Amino acid sequence: MTDPATPTVGSAALQLPVAKKSLVASLNQPKKIKPFSKKILVDLFRGLGSMLRAQINTADALKYYSYGLPNKTLVEALLRIREDIGNGMNVHEAFRRTGRFSDTVVGLIQAGSDAGQLHQAFGSLAVRLKSELHFSKQLKKATITPSVIICVLLGAFITSQVKIVPQVEQMMKGVGAKADGMTAISFQVSHFTQAVWPVVVISLIAAAITIARSAHVRNLLLGLAMVRWRLLRLLVMSLRQMTFLSTIKLLHSNGINLAKSIRVSANSVRNTPFYEELRNAADKYEH
Repeated sequence: MTDPATPTVGSAALQLPVAKKSLVASLNQPKKIKPFSKKILVDLFRGLGSMLRAQINTADALKYYSYGLPNKTLVEALLRIREDIGNGMNVHEAFRRTGRFSDTVVGLIQAGSDAGQLHQAFGSLAVRLKSELHFSKQLKKATITPSVIICVLLGAFITSQVKIVPQVEQMMKGVGAKADGMTAISFQVSHFTQAVWPVVVISLIAAAITIARSAHVRNLLLGLAMVRWRLLRLLVMSLRQMTFLSTIKLLHSNGINLAKSIRVSANSVRNTPFYEELRNAADKYEH
């Protein structure tokens, strides 16, 4: 009699196709859609805004702009937006459906479309994104150089402790000299570095990759840093206020009511405690 707890050959054969199907399904999962870069969006919205001001409708402007573009992904997205608009979909929903535009961009497009000022919305988006791009470039310049210097110094320290100091120690042992004082301490530091440097380097690389790929981790670290350093907290809060106020000014000056302006502008501070508060304020003001 066969033991019920023992898997039979038939059950194992049945499990094999299931495992193959799960593997194929995992490999065939769609890739995460990557938003367009700010540089691409600046050129796009600037061009669309210029054509709309020249009394060209949105669908035709998308078609004309996509002619001759080397970026095939952008061309496909624009033609898809044009097709959705031709099928009766709202402009902002057509942009949202691609998954390549942020909620703030979609909200500004919606506000401009509702107010009949879509060309103004595109132009304002181009100006705003260009300013953000310039700020991010300056920020990278201010952070990349010190980061590179720190990495070079760290690499030089590890090399000296792993390669050079052991050679000096061997030379002293060869001539029968005894290490004392600072020399003995430097040898102990070298021994410790040789033991832990692979773990430290791997940990630093893993931490850098995690921070670069996870927005949640970045927000968590930023929150902890803001709690610790008052100057950083004031700087970040000021930037958030400027972003929110400039967005709401842009919308309200183009005829968008205050409640909708607040709701759309709240997208500029998404993933912060202010987002839900501003959304609730917009709902209360509207009702």
